[in-house]
Amino acid sequence: MMLRLASLFSLASALGVALGATSPHFLSVDASEPSLAFAPEECRKWMKIMPVLQANIFDEGQCNDQAREAIRLTFHDGVGRSTILEKAGAFSGGGADGSIIRFAETELANPANDGLENIVLSLQDVADNHNVSYGDIIQFAGAVGLSNCPGSPRLPFYAGRPNAVAPSPPGLVPSPTDDADTILARMSDAGFTAEDTVALLAAHSVARQKTVDPSVPNVPFDSTPGAFDTKFYAEMLLKGMGYPGKGGNSAEVKSASKHVMRLASDAALAQHPITSALWRSFAGDHNAMRAAFRDAMQKLANQGHAGLVNCSSVIPLPAPLQDRPGVQDSIL
Repeated sequence: MMLRLASLFSLASALGVALGATSPHFLSVDASEPSLAFAPEECRKWMKIMPVLQANIFDEGQCNDQAREAIRLTFHDGVGRSTILEKAGAFSGGGADGSIIRFAETELANPANDGLENIVLSLQDVADNHNVSYGDIIQFAGAVGLSNCPGSPRLPFYAGRPNAVAPSPPGLVPSPTDDADTILARMSDAGFTAEDTVALLAAHSVARQKTVDPSVPNVPFDSTPGAFDTKFYAEMLLKGMGYPGKGGNSAEVKSASKHVMRLASDAALAQHPITSALWRSFAGDHNAMRAAFRDAMQKLANQGHAGLVNCSSVIPLPAPLQDRPGVQDSIL
C-alpha cells in the first residue's frame, strides 16, 4: 500500500477549522432513554466527561474549531486498518484504537496529521484524568463535537475499546489527489462500501481548508459551513468557474464560487459511475444524508471491536437546522 496519508474528512490535512458558533446545549440528553443513574458504570463516567469537553474544549458547546478537529480525528484514527495487510501477515492496524494519541510522536510526524496536534494533546489529558482509553475518548469527543453542529445526526457511542498496541501502518488514508477508483479501493480495504465513503464525506459540510491553498485559509467546502446540511453535495454538482485562491494545485479543481473550495477527490467521487447516483440523492435529502453518515460513522468507530457497552444516551441531542436562525445563510 503506497497511498499517501491524508484525511478523507480533511483529505491531506487540508481541512481544519470549524464552523459558525452555536448556542450551548451540552446538558441536553434524551429523556426518553433509561436514566444514566441506572446505566453501567462505563456509561456514568462519560456523563462526567461530556461537560468537561463542552466547557474546556468546545467553548461551552460550540460548533468550533476544536469540534471540527475532533470530528476529523475520529476518521484519522478509525480508518487505520487493512485487510490486505492482515492477509499478508503484517500488522493491519487497530482501527479506532487511539493509536494517534498513544503513539503521537510517530503518527503526528506524518504530514497527513498536520493540524491535529492540539486536539490530540487536549484529549490525551482528558483521557488520562478520567482513566478512559484513547480510542474511546476520540470517538466520544467526535460524537459530542458533532452534536454541537445544527442539523447533524446524533452519533451512537460505544465504550470499552482497549488501548492501541502499535502505531497505525502508513498509507491507509486517501489523498485529495487520488482518483475515485483509488479512494474506493482503499476504503474497501478498510471495510467500507462505496456508499459508506460518500456518506462519510458529509463531514465536509461543516469543514474548512487550511493547507490545500494557504493563501486562502479557512475557506469552506460549501456555502453554509455553519450547518450540517446538503449544500456540500448539491454545490459539488454545479459548474466549476474558478478558484477561491491561486489554484493550480493537483488537490483542487474549479468551484462554483470564489468563496468555496472544491477538492479534486470530492469532485471525482461526485462524478464516478459507482457513486454519482448516491451523491445526487444526498444533494436533495437531508434525512437520508444524516442517517447514512450516522451509520457509516458507527461502522468506523466500532468495527474490529467486540464487547463494547452502548453509552449513546450520553451524547447530546443536536439542534435541528430550523432551531438555529441564520445558520443556513449562504456566504455566496
